Amino acid sequence: MNEELLTVPDAMAVLKVSRWTLYCLIRSGELPSVLVSKRCRRIPRNALNGYIARLCEDAA
Repeated sequence: MNEELLTVPDAMAVLKVSRWTLYCLIRSGELPSVLVSKRCRRIPRNALNGYIARLCEDAA
């Protein structure tokens, strides 16, 4: 997965969370996303990596 924009299922697989959890992260602003079209949401890879980095920092 070298794409810059991940689909919701791709991001779910990386984080190993449910669709509901992923959309909660997006709604809360913890995980930024973009709308490519009216119903096509994508998660930038750098946003996902940043979220994971913050989780690791908080756990330390």
